[in-house]
Amino acid sequence: MTEIVESTALTALQKKDLLHRLARIEGQLRGVQKLIAQAATPSDCDAVAQQMAAARKALDRSFVQLLTNTIQTQSANARDLTEAQASASKLAAMLDKFA
Repeated sequence: MTEIVESTALTALQKKDLLHRLARIEGQLRGVQKLIAQAATPSDCDAVAQQMAAARKALDRSFVQLLTNTIQTQSANARDLTEAQASASKLAAMLDKFA
């Protein structure tokens, strides 16, 4: 697993949780690849679609968790109201750009 470094972006526990979530999604995607390789009937495509949808939903949940963690951590680490507001503006822009 990737080394977790201390930072002000996210706590070590938050990073560990996100990395664990992403590892599970990675496993789901490997399973989808295997299903595609072995698909033989039209019903197999249904199974592939179902697993793809589950992986997509898990990735979306990870994205929301990243934003939630970032809001919590950066709000807690803000030195003053101005810094907290600047952080909130950056997060709002990120949400607008990627969500």
